[in-house]
Amino acid sequence: MEIETEVPSHFLCPISMQLMKDPVTISTGITYDKESIERWLFTCKKSTCPVTKQTLCDIDIYLTPNHTLRRLIQSWCTKNSIDHGLYPLPSPKKPVDRYQIIKLLNDAKRYPQKQIKYLKKMRSIVQASNESKMCMDAGSGLVEFLTMIILKESNDNGFVSEASDEALTVLHHIQCTDFQLRKLVHQNESAFFNALLHVMRSGSVQSRLNAITLLRSLFKVMNPTQIASASPLLFNETVRILKKDVSQKTLKLSLELVVDIVRWGRNRIKAAESGMVSVLVELLIDNTDRRGCELMLVTLEQICRCAEGRAKLVEHGAGVAIVSKKILRVSHLASDRAVRILCLVCRFSATYKVVQEMIEVGVVSKLCLMIQVECNERTKERVKQILTLHSGVWKDASCIPAHLLSSYPSL
Repeated sequence: MEIETEVPSHFLCPISMQLMKDPVTISTGITYDKESIERWLFTCKKSTCPVTKQTLCDIDIYLTPNHTLRRLIQSWCTKNSIDHGLYPLPSPKKPVDRYQIIKLLNDAKRYPQKQIKYLKKMRSIVQASNESKMCMDAGSGLVEFLTMIILKESNDNGFVSEASDEALTVLHHIQCTDFQLRKLVHQNESAFFNALLHVMRSGSVQSRLNAITLLRSLFKVMNPTQIASASPLLFNETVRILKKDVSQKTLKLSLELVVDIVRWGRNRIKAAESGMVSVLVELLIDNTDRRGCELMLVTLEQICRCAEGRAKLVEHGAGVAIVSKKILRVSHLASDRAVRILCLVCRFSATYKVVQEMIEVGVVSKLCLMIQVECNERTKERVKQILTLHSGVWKDASCIPAHLLSSYPSL
């Protein structure tokens, strides 16, 4: 008969109700398992104590390890390990030495001539940490200091300075709060965005990735009006990056940034005028990565919601054909987005030339196949709408099976 041992209630995390592996205490005096409270604060973006419901301040990014409780739990697990199959707790993750970061920050302010030296030490500390993101409170002034360096070192002489590169790397590894990000946007909006665009244009591969990641974080805390006023240069620089032989990681991150903002204001038109449609079509030709293809089609579908975007797609010799080619070859999401793009073209940009091209390059054949295979019902209904729209031109085409016409007389 298997005997279950009862875990002492004060060893359980109030959030997960599981045995705490790495207990930490916040300002309200309540102790939680580190993984659970970090998810609550940083992933779920909550600002209250789960137990007391008190509003927390920025100091709570300092999660104080409860060493006494951890030793008690460790001792209890060891004592019960033989009889009840419990195992000693694993060693906790090595935290970032925030006090060392603050000391380096003060030294960098005190000795500007040694700034790069101190920035490199900061970078080494945050990169060596086992934590995915380092959290610093707003009162430390670290975010403001790093921002000042990036702004000061930003220039148009064709390269990114070493100080700016180091500062951006450290800033990338900081878990900025929404308040810190909003403050950064409010105080330095135009200048800081221009500095990040400069990095996208002239920085190293990793610097560009850091700049794109930071831009995504900034856009997430901006209101729609601010997002709608995004500079056309942002789309131009993204196109410049996509034109290069970039890694899949860079490609996906760049497209995720565009997807985040393209639907606001005139951003679709800005994207179309930047040449993004043509670049995405060229990339789709040879790209076999599932997520990459999905992001390209999602981006194209958003841009094709404006007349300028649809015009760029039908002007490209392979545009319509490549979109059709991805149907049933990548994923359900990719097929759905490709059909949406074709639906937008057929509804608003279907000249006689475009309609005829759809027969010649196999688009109509692919759409007919979509009706006959298992796929999302809403996608299938959209396919039927496309075929019905131009049935007068397509019904006599040899690519449409006779049995399909008898089953769907409206075609």
